[in-house]
Amino acid sequence: MAKHTVTPQGHIKLGKEVLRHLGIEAGDRVSIDLLPDGTATLTGVKVGAGIEKFFGILHDPDQPPLSLEEIEQAIADGWAGIRRKGKSRA
Repeated sequence: MAKHTVTPQGHIKLGKEVLRHLGIEAGDRVSIDLLPDGTATLTGVKVGAGIEKFFGILHDPDQPPLSLEEIEQAIADGWAGIRRKGKSRA
């Protein structure tokens, strides 16, 4: 068990072995969950793990971009329950 000293400012310095164990690297953030029994859990949170990582996930470099009309048709088809298979365009 690693033990650390709390500074007068309320800071704790975690050693490299603790950070490595948690998968925390420079620039990452940490999440601390306070539990009802007076304990807490510390978890590493990777920077960019939010919505930013999702952007571009559906991008297919082998396909030209869709026009606004094609996007609107795909949305309408989705709401109507119509599924188009393959690379056919609406």
